Amino acid sequence: MPITSVDTDRDALTLTIVADFAATKQRLWDAYADPRQIEQFWGPETYPATFFRHDMFPGGQSRYSMTGPDGDTSAGYWEFLRVDAPDAFEVLDGFCGDDGEPNPDMPSMRVRFTFDETADGSRMTAVTHFHSVDELEQLLEMGMLEGMTSAMSQIDLVLADLKTFAAEIPTQMQKLSDTQIRVSRVIRGSVEDVWRAHHDADLVRRWMYGPDGWEFTECIPPAGEGSSTRYRWSPGDGVEGEAFSIIGDVLASEEPHRIVHTEQMEGLPGTTINELTLTPVPEGTLLVYVMTYESAEVRDQVLATGMTDGMEMSYDRLEGVLA
Repeated sequence: MPITSVDTDRDALTLTIVADFAATKQRLWDAYADPRQIEQFWGPETYPATFFRHDMFPGGQSRYSMTGPDGDTSAGYWEFLRVDAPDAFEVLDGFCGDDGEPNPDMPSMRVRFTFDETADGSRMTAVTHFHSVDELEQLLEMGMLEGMTSAMSQIDLVLADLKTFAAEIPTQMQKLSDTQIRVSRVIRGSVEDVWRAHHDADLVRRWMYGPDGWEFTECIPPAGEGSSTRYRWSPGDGVEGEAFSIIGDVLASEEPHRIVHTEQMEGLPGTTINELTLTPVPEGTLLVYVMTYESAEVRDQVLATGMTDGMEMSYDRLEGVLA
């Protein structure tokens, strides 16, 4: 069991949990920074978590939902107040309502996570600050401590896994819900360079040009919140197929970490909302795309086209461009 001490200070209105791990500080930090990893241990064993958003930068947000054995759910959020990789981060931690957004009628807490090296590996110290003794007691009665103890009991297996999330792993796709998927890949390059490669038309043309034999005939990449995008591909000589365009609008942009945009095949119904998040990792940049479709049927139709393989082909080219 990683937890080595728990201290409840009702005078200071804090709950301090210390946990020790037989892994490096960087490896422990990566487990918290990567949504694919944190969701494997953040929820209690009987209430596994799914992270629909995880923007680990100051001002960023997380949204997650924990599902119980009977299908009941409990949703929460983080608002990142401070991020000092790989030493510490601080969040506002609270509950979400049925709409998946922060519930102002439920208590929220300020939590600071600190990571230190030890002789045997690393140590995580989580200090939770409450607004009142009543709030502290309420959350303890709701099983906060038992939940964190159960969650921490799962983290050793995640830390021991050095292969599943390595940089050489190709593009991964996970189904998050009936209408959402998450596409993830580590790109060998800095966050700033990967961001630029998605926004500079000359660079985009060098890695997102589609299957062999097709021509990238128009490229208008995102240019900040409120801008529009348009990409058009046409078959080259001797290649069968019809030209097509993908258009979209930028809904939010937080350089160089996050962009949210719509995506639509020009001339056809149906719009997808895509959220791209870039997080620094030791091997380069963790690129995460959360894609929300109008229905499960549309989602499955898109996946059946071989989208993941196509994205892997493009990201492989992107690494070549950045190199």
